[in-house]
Amino acid sequence: MDWSSGVLGFVAGLLISTGTAPVGVSGAVFLLPVQVSVLGVPSPAVTPTNLLFNVVAGPGALLRYRRARSLGGPLTRLLIAGTVPGVVAGAAIRVFAVPGPRIFRFVIAALLLPLGIWLAARTLRPAPPRTTTAPTAKATTALALAVGVVGGFYGIGGGSILGPLLVGRGVPVTAVAPAALASTFVTSLVGAGTYAALALTSTGDIAPDWPLGLTCGLGGYLGARLQPHVPDTALCLLLGALAMAVGTLYAVQGLR
Repeated sequence: MDWSSGVLGFVAGLLISTGTAPVGVSGAVFLLPVQVSVLGVPSPAVTPTNLLFNVVAGPGALLRYRRARSLGGPLTRLLIAGTVPGVVAGAAIRVFAVPGPRIFRFVIAALLLPLGIWLAARTLRPAPPRTTTAPTAKATTALALAVGVVGGFYGIGGGSILGPLLVGRGVPVTAVAPAALASTFVTSLVGAGTYAALALTSTGDIAPDWPLGLTCGLGGYLGARLQPHVPDTALCLLLGALAMAVGTLYAVQGLR
């Protein structure tokens, strides 16, 4: 990593986290396209480099939840029990089955397009309150396992996927937010370590770019600290439009 890439990574992490923290979306979702198209991080090393963002940027929010005595509990344990083995499986799939950039661009598009639509829809037309039955412990762990695989493949902790799904199934936001954040941190840490271990036994660009990932995470940590000073509604619409635009761009590029 040269100094210009470090500065760009720090600024990208700062701006993305400032925008995503208030609306409950992981900045890692938006940081990965920046690393692919702007910073030129090779594939599949871009995935664990992106996971390092969560490792550095997450502890600040975790400490706030800990002070509020809302960290921990059975939901956190269920999510971690699913996402940790999932992220290991996702990393193995990424390295051994889909190491190239073309299919990976389709994966980026498949994640960003629905996320963008959801962000825009929930802002323009909030869903009315409804009574639903929360998922069972087995269903929650199975869902976390599937999300962990996606997280290990794409390079995110999975909280931005688990959050909307669990809230939509009737789990209180006050329980989901700290549990999803804790599982994101643990999963990202395990995922980055898995890629580093796979790099010892495989060839190619697999190991994370440690300096760049940590620099992006420092920017993300600072951006999350600015959370209370940013308006939510405009950000939801902006992020939704951005996610749809980037997702469409990568889908078109993948078809070429």
